[in-house]
Amino acid sequence: MKTLLTALKFIMLMTVLTGIAYPLLITGVGRLFFVRQAEGSLIIDGGKILGSELIAQKFTDPRYFWPRPSAVDYNPQPSGGSNLGPTSASLKDSIMVRRSRFAAADGAPVPADLLCASGSGLDPHISPEAARYQLDRVASARQLDKAQRTALLSLIDKYTEAPTIGILGQSRVNVLWLNLALDSLGRR
Repeated sequence: MKTLLTALKFIMLMTVLTGIAYPLLITGVGRLFFVRQAEGSLIIDGGKILGSELIAQKFTDPRYFWPRPSAVDYNPQPSGGSNLGPTSASLKDSIMVRRSRFAAADGAPVPADLLCASGSGLDPHISPEAARYQLDRVASARQLDKAQRTALLSLIDKYTEAPTIGILGQSRVNVLWLNLALDSLGRR
């Protein structure tokens, strides 16, 4: 009986510590030191929420840069990957479908991040190569002249982020920020 009481006390203590105290502490620290991130890193313009810079948005219009594919259709509630492995016929078929979407006149290989979903299915970034790969499609859909195409290339460079602290990860472009800046070039 003494062992059972000790076990129950330990369960109660750990429940309070790990189920209540720790989450409250982390939430408080987040709201105190990381206000923007704790609130979802929302991009707000004129009181209207345009999206989150941390969660991919679904862009399918050829006038915009497209993000990485998503196994959860860009829904943040059930985030997750497809769990399909390299030997999966289903994964190979979906990659072939995605590759056909990006059929390029010059025959350049499609960057892998435009063919494969991220682990969360919500990665808001693409590689600078993937952004440049889509440049011709976006420029054609928007009927951009040569000067505007050059400005568009400059936007890709402007919104290319370096690896975190210079060594973690790769250079990346936030698709939502790039598309918002793209709209500032003017619509046709």
